[in-house]
Amino acid sequence: MQALVKFAAGNGSMELREVPEPAPGPGEVKITVKAASICGSDLHIRRGDIGIPMRFPVIPGHEFAGIVAATGPGVAELQPGDRVTGENTRSSCGACPQCATGSYNLCRQRLATGYAFDGAFAPCVVVPALRVHRIPDKVDFRAAALTDPSACAYHAVQELTRIQAGDVVLITGPGPMGLFCLQYAKANGAMVILVGAPRDTHRLELGKQLGADYALSGDGAEAAIEMLTRGQGVDVVLECSGAEAAAQLGLKQIRREGRYTQIGIFGKPVRLDLDQVLYKEIRLIGSFSQKYIGWEKALELCALGKIQVAPLITHRFPLADWEKAFDLFERGEAVKVVFDF
Repeated sequence: MQALVKFAAGNGSMELREVPEPAPGPGEVKITVKAASICGSDLHIRRGDIGIPMRFPVIPGHEFAGIVAATGPGVAELQPGDRVTGENTRSSCGACPQCATGSYNLCRQRLATGYAFDGAFAPCVVVPALRVHRIPDKVDFRAAALTDPSACAYHAVQELTRIQAGDVVLITGPGPMGLFCLQYAKANGAMVILVGAPRDTHRLELGKQLGADYALSGDGAEAAIEMLTRGQGVDVVLECSGAEAAAQLGLKQIRREGRYTQIGIFGKPVRLDLDQVLYKEIRLIGSFSQKYIGWEKALELCALGKIQVAPLITHRFPLADWEKAFDLFERGEAVKVVFDF
């Protein structure tokens, strides 16, 4: 089969290659991929600056949906023909404090599909049955492929930050993560200020359609935030861009005793004024990946129409056009790019 392969560390080193078709082992499921989307972390994989453990050569792609093609020994709960998606956690130790308490996303020995194990930028992918979730009837394959970022947003907003009705929330970065976080924050009754770069006009407009109370960009954004909060600052910052300037803005505009959650990946060391954390007693937290319940809730809320996914899918390509798709996403011209199989 033909797959997109990251064959070595460093910038680039990606190409389409013929690779053997995988077979499921004990406790595993082989899935025929129907749709797979490009994640921001896939851009970091292409550039070679991702901090998640990788093994080369490897097929990237961890946001996907498809149909069960075959099951390995010991798998009874899934059958060929089932419509499914799957988590990117491929393996974890199962014995550390994080695994024992359900936070397997933070296991020191965690290895992920699309990073250390072959992923879904291919006609089929093999994943553990334990990490597979059935797709509700009302959710199509393209929407289901975006369950991963939606579950990440659920983890950040619902489980970690715990946004409440009336909170004033600043979201920096109107990309897919920012737009998912926006929807979860609005579902909780927050007022949301969405901030992007001047090039993000179409993403900010989409943010307003999805419920953002204010969408700002450019040099006037900081003054507008101060006016909207009457100089008190926002209650919550969700930093989704992975941009140093955005993080600096968030630390400056958050109120005393506010909550700051880092969601975007920087991909390199950055300079931040952490004295702001001290002087304001900011509760600073990071949010990484997601857990089982986030996947179930993301799929359920998508089926109910509470979390909108389709508006985020702005471009579709065959896998053969992967370079064009990656470049489009890298330039910020697309919100979410899906490969159709």
